[in-house]
Amino acid sequence: MKKLFLILKKKNLKLAVVESCTGGQLSSAITAISGASEIFNLGLITYSNETKIKVLKVNKKIISKYGAVSHECCFAMVKNLSKISKANINVSITGIAGPKGGTKLKPVGLVYIGIKKGNKIQINKCLFKSKKRSSIQKATVKKVVELVFRITK
Repeated sequence: MKKLFLILKKKNLKLAVVESCTGGQLSSAITAISGASEIFNLGLITYSNETKIKVLKVNKKIISKYGAVSHECCFAMVKNLSKISKANINVSITGIAGPKGGTKLKPVGLVYIGIKKGNKIQINKCLFKSKKRSSIQKATVKKVVELVFRITK
């Protein structure tokens, strides 16, 4: 995380995140670094569908048709976050951290990570093998750091 912080600071980039299944762990990891306010301007936890709809303005039709854990919802989350945050890099996370809540089509460990830099949005579908909630959350945070690091090079 410190390495990412230094790169964002050097390039004068601001980061904003909206988290669901990680419950603020990404924001916590970022703000654990002294001086984080230089690169971090917003962290939201939109855990419920209602909050995704009301705060992030995700169209409720997206959630009813595809579900909150979907490419489509993740895309809307990161796109709408960028309108609120005005950050250079925006990240959205939505997934099933378990141990309950998974289905055959959407198993525990399924996580979508959205990243928007400039006008480019990429959605990453991850399937973490662990069935432990804390492991899935930690793996998600680690994956976000890798993905953001990759786009800032």
